[in-house]
Amino acid sequence: MSNNAITDEMYKKNFWYADWSFPIFVALLSAGVFAGTHMYYVYKVGAFNEVAIVALLEAGLQGSGYGAAAAFGASFLFARILEGGLVGVLDIGGSIMTGVGIGIPALLLGAGIVAPIENFILSLIVGLLIGLLIGAIVIGIKKFTVGQANSTFGSDIMMGAGNSAGRFLGPLIIISAATASIPIGIGSIIGGALFYLWGKPVAGGAILGAIALGAFFPL
Repeated sequence: MSNNAITDEMYKKNFWYADWSFPIFVALLSAGVFAGTHMYYVYKVGAFNEVAIVALLEAGLQGSGYGAAAAFGASFLFARILEGGLVGVLDIGGSIMTGVGIGIPALLLGAGIVAPIENFILSLIVGLLIGLLIGAIVIGIKKFTVGQANSTFGSDIMMGAGNSAGRFLGPLIIISAATASIPIGIGSIIGGALFYLWGKPVAGGAILGAIALGAFFPL
């Protein structure tokens, strides 16, 4: 057996490179992020995400519905799970921060399931289980694709820029706000314009502006 083959076998058995350890890392990260969303739900601080993405969840908490947060977060989660299995890198920004931290809580809240978001211990447990499932799916996809060629060991987790796509949501949010009512649309436009001038995500300003005037001019 060549030295390279021996080294490969050593890596496969190493905790930091093994496939079986990957779901553990994802579970720990997911538990923390999901618990962070619990903190935001209860205390309005602690969410692990960009202002624009958290604003989507806040819009739902204010009564505007959880559709935007659920669709955006769930789509990112699905895409990053596929990407993680195929390229061996799981983007924290899109999968865990946006998907687990915003998308899944929005889906639960939209379905009327509040307990995992309200209770801290339960949020940790639910986040842990979600992370284990995500990690197992990523490794499963990998084994049936690139894993068959023995081209990689385990999978990596990285901080990514997946949430940068949120900048393109601004115009859509403004249009949606304008269709809701004229005052809410005006607030969304003003908020988006101010955030644009400050160099911040337009989507966050549009949502906050809509919420601000929506409080004075409810539907």
